[in-house]
Amino acid sequence: MFAVRMPSMPDPRFLVEDFEPAYMRLYREGGLQARVEVALAELEDCCACPRNCHVNRLQDEKLLCHTGRLAVVSSAFPHFGEEDCLRGSNGSGTIFFGYCNLRCVFCQNWDISQQQSGREYSAVEIADLMLTLQEKGCHNINFVTPEHVAPQVVEAIAVAVPRGLRLPIVYNTSAYDALQSLRLMDGLVDVYMPDFKFWSRASARRLAKAKDYPERARTAILEMHRQVGPLRFGRDGLAKRGLLVRHLVMPGQAEETSAILEWIASEVSMDTYVNIMGQYRPDYRVGSMSRSARRRYVDIERTPHQSEFMAARAAAAAAGLWRLDQRW
Repeated sequence: MFAVRMPSMPDPRFLVEDFEPAYMRLYREGGLQARVEVALAELEDCCACPRNCHVNRLQDEKLLCHTGRLAVVSSAFPHFGEEDCLRGSNGSGTIFFGYCNLRCVFCQNWDISQQQSGREYSAVEIADLMLTLQEKGCHNINFVTPEHVAPQVVEAIAVAVPRGLRLPIVYNTSAYDALQSLRLMDGLVDVYMPDFKFWSRASARRLAKAKDYPERARTAILEMHRQVGPLRFGRDGLAKRGLLVRHLVMPGQAEETSAILEWIASEVSMDTYVNIMGQYRPDYRVGSMSRSARRRYVDIERTPHQSEFMAARAAAAAAGLWRLDQRW
């Protein structure tokens, strides 16, 4: 059992009364199937993520994300490691998709993101997972690394809702998302949870093999905020709708952290709920025993100092951000 202390009563400015998942309106209006048709059409000449591979995934063609017509699911379970406002007392109902459209050299989930893990699931099977997590008492359905399978997510939601799904949908992403995929999610997703990783193109190219990551992330986060606004809670203290931005503090990157936090405050909203995370550790290629790899990433081959983490929180406060996640 997990002992969880729930947050106190939410600020009335960010309180949701009589919550209903966003997808219910589209369901009542009969628009779910039309959204599925648009989503699946995206797979025919795939630009579901910023890699723009232009392969026909409907014919099971695969390229950078190694994913064809069906999404790969690595695992699905009640997760107690997420933010308190998501995990609550019964856990966040996480569905971890296999593979990823980034190549982060420090990835702590590299066994899932960079190699085969799990199997292909149909939309019906993913819907089954969603409903099972709901039956277990999870507080939400948390899609982890959905950037490259956004059309399949739409398809699965459309199957699950008529069968009784009534939980908030959390879109847990690296922020390397295509704008057209996020627009497919408009009216389906309740909580967007992007991780804004890098500010500079040089860092993004070296550490994630995606030099356009910073501008793609900024565009994506602005679209997410347009759709759902700042994070809001139910009277139970659990997140119901809005934007929650994560930022992982990395060693020696204080300037990038400050730039990201300043941009969030000035261009998104000072009311943005931000989780400044301090759990970085050298892993995957950074933690490799290869001498060449160790020389290439020696600057991030350590955990951040406590002073770096505290400096990040100070930078958030200096930018005017005040809704910072705290673990109870």
